[in-house]
Amino acid sequence: MDEYIGIIIVVLFTGLAAVCRLIAGSLNHERIRKYVGESGGTVHRIEWTPFGPGWLGDRNPIYHVLYRDREGTEHDAYCKTSMWAGVYFTRDEIKRKAATKRSSTLEEENRRLREEIKRLERDKYR
Repeated sequence: MDEYIGIIIVVLFTGLAAVCRLIAGSLNHERIRKYVGESGGTVHRIEWTPFGPGWLGDRNPIYHVLYRDREGTEHDAYCKTSMWAGVYFTRDEIKRKAATKRSSTLEEENRRLREEIKRLERDKYR
């Protein structure tokens, strides 16, 4: 047993390091999803990119993120994050702009606003 103690310790520390890395990765994914979600966006994909832009000399993990913002515009970005540094997007490129509102929707909105103006003008003189 004494001859295997060194191997057992190495295996245990390797396993512990792997578990810690998985937990940290999960927390980072949640942090990115929360950051994008707070501004009304949705995340489509997050991938760990160990050699992403800015990796040299930086200890924070880098992720390749595809997300859609509040307006529906699709973004392709790189993100650095950690528990202490927060979330920082780099090379955020727009892949597809959101579709604009159709003219019928805009006409409907204009009609609604004109009616609201008339109502407010009537109420002003009462």
